[in-house]
Amino acid sequence: MSHRGAALFAALCVIWGIPYLLIRVAVGELSPAFLVFARTGVAALLLLPLAARRGELRVLLPRWRPVLLFTVVEIGVPWLLLSRAEEHLASSLTGLLVAAVPLVAAVAGALRGSAHRLERRAWVGLLVGVSGVAALVGLDFGRVGTGPLLELLVVVVGYVSGPIVLARWLSDLPPLGVIAASLTLASLAYAPVAATEPPAHVRWVVVGSVLGLAVVCTALAFLIFFALIAEVGPVRATVVTYVNPAIAAVLGVTLLGDRFSFGMGVGFLLVLAGSALATRSRGTPAAVARAGAVETAPG
Repeated sequence: MSHRGAALFAALCVIWGIPYLLIRVAVGELSPAFLVFARTGVAALLLLPLAARRGELRVLLPRWRPVLLFTVVEIGVPWLLLSRAEEHLASSLTGLLVAAVPLVAAVAGALRGSAHRLERRAWVGLLVGVSGVAALVGLDFGRVGTGPLLELLVVVVGYVSGPIVLARWLSDLPPLGVIAASLTLASLAYAPVAATEPPAHVRWVVVGSVLGLAVVCTALAFLIFFALIAEVGPVRATVVTYVNPAIAAVLGVTLLGDRFSFGMGVGFLLVLAGSALATRSRGTPAAVARAGAVETAPG
C-alpha cells in the first residue's frame, strides 16, 4: 500500500469509528428523526452540487426506483434505528455489535447463489462470529433491552442489503451521484417529521456532533472512501470494516465513560476472527467489497 493509500485508510478508520460517539451525544437532545434529517440534509448540501457539476445526477433518473430502494435500506431506516438504539445503548457496544455486518454479508452472499457458496472454514467463522455477538450482548455486560438489539439487527440487515442493491441495479452508475441523490431523498423524507420535533434547546456540543456527523463522517468520508478505492482497490479498502468498531469502542470508553467489560473484549475478538474467516471463502471478495461500502452509513 502506498503512503497515500495508508493515509487514506487510517483517516477512514478513524472517521468511521466516530459516528457512534457523535450519535450518542446528539440523541441526548435531538429526536432520532430530527438527527437523521439534519445529518442527511447538511451532507446533501455539500455533495449534491459536486455531483451535479460532474454530471452524475441526470443518469440516475431512468433507475430512480433502485436509487429509492437503496436510500431506504442503506440510509433511511438504518440511520433512524441506529439513533433510536443509541438512546439506550452505549456507543461502544453499538459499534461493536454493528461489526457483525461482514458475517451477515457472508451469509447473504451464500444465499444468493452457488458462486458465493461458503467453504467449511467460512462456516466455522460464522459460528465464531455469532458466539462473539452473544458474548457482546450477554457475557459480563448485564441486562440489555431487546428493543434496541432488534433495532440494531435491522440496521445490520439494512447495511448488508444496500450493497446488494448497488451491485444488482446501480453498479454502473457514478457512486457519488447515487450517494448524493440518496442523502437528498432521505433528508426530504424526514423533513416533515423533523418539523414536528424541533429541539427546544440545543447545546453547542450537540450542534458540533451533528455537523461532525454530516460534514466529516458522511460527506468527507464518502469522498475519502472513493479515493481509497481508486488507490488500493475495493477489497483492500473495505478492511476498515474490521477496524472502525474498535475505534468506536475506544472513543466511547475514553470520552463518554462507557464501561468496557470482559464480555465486550472477548466478543469483539470473536466477531473480528469470525468475520475474517467467513469473508475469506471462495467467491466472497466481491461480497466483502460491497459490505465495506455499508460501513459508510454508520461511519
